Amino acid sequence: MELAFIPSPSRGVLYLGPIPLRGYAFCIIIGVFVAVWLGNKRWIARGGRAGTVADIAVWAVPFGLVGGRLYHVITDYELYFSEGRDWVDAFKIWEGGLGIWGAIALGAVGAWIGCRRRGIPLPAYADAIAPGIAFAQAIGRWGNWFNQELYGKPTDLPWALEITSSSDGRVPGTYHPTFLYESLWCIGVAFLVIWADRRFRLGHGRAFALYVAAYCTGRAWIEYMRVDDAHHIAGLRLNVWTAILVFLLAVTYLVLSSKKRPGREDVVEPGAVASGDDADGGEKSEGVGKDHEIADEDKAETEAEADAAEKTAKNEAGSGKKT
Repeated sequence: MELAFIPSPSRGVLYLGPIPLRGYAFCIIIGVFVAVWLGNKRWIARGGRAGTVADIAVWAVPFGLVGGRLYHVITDYELYFSEGRDWVDAFKIWEGGLGIWGAIALGAVGAWIGCRRRGIPLPAYADAIAPGIAFAQAIGRWGNWFNQELYGKPTDLPWALEITSSSDGRVPGTYHPTFLYESLWCIGVAFLVIWADRRFRLGHGRAFALYVAAYCTGRAWIEYMRVDDAHHIAGLRLNVWTAILVFLLAVTYLVLSSKKRPGREDVVEPGAVASGDDADGGEKSEGVGKDHEIADEDKAETEAEADAAEKTAKNEAGSGKKT
């Protein structure tokens, strides 16, 4: 008999009158706010303007949600298009089902559009928001807890997750809380990127590449523990292969980028630098004006002293003649 376990919520939705308040959606929304808040702080610290991260997120977030849903629906199409299923459910994103791989891929397209409109290099923007994305994933994973989904193999460990629902093929019992494992892993990834970025001054997209590589490392073994239905290739779940492939791509980018473009960008947002130059130029002009005023005053004093000396000499000469 289990003496301790993590209880699942009795339901994942509350109703405020006719309005449903879903735990899964709240986790995603909170995660987005955290990512934008932290990304904004990091962007300003790198020389960008306040609000730029949020402006670009207006493009990146919707693209990311669509991409995440598309990846899930395509890789688990039988849940929506097989016999006895209703294809309309593919649009019910609030019921769960977002693939991080699709979310990052299409979200990057949205971010690229936003960056292009602002004249900002996408790699610099990606570096700024990388830790925030990891924190957002850590928060978003708790949406799986509300929906009682994506848990691991059966276990009687003290931190086992209790599943009480029997819908969609679930078997009540205690299982590995893979949602919690991934949440904690993402928090570790976020702090790793923040530390490495400060220690090595990562630039040109390398902080983002480190986030991707570190996340994939954890996702591979966590994915292997899950027991939900998934497509397998050579005995491994599809997402494990995806994690391996994306990890190799991220590491390759890290190595090649560090050799080709070492260091960090001097300018991440040209508009912000121009404003700073104008301010500096105003101060310099003011200083130059003051220097001119001081020089004019010194010149006037010197001329006055010369006139006084000349008058004194003439007076002395006149006095000598009279004697």
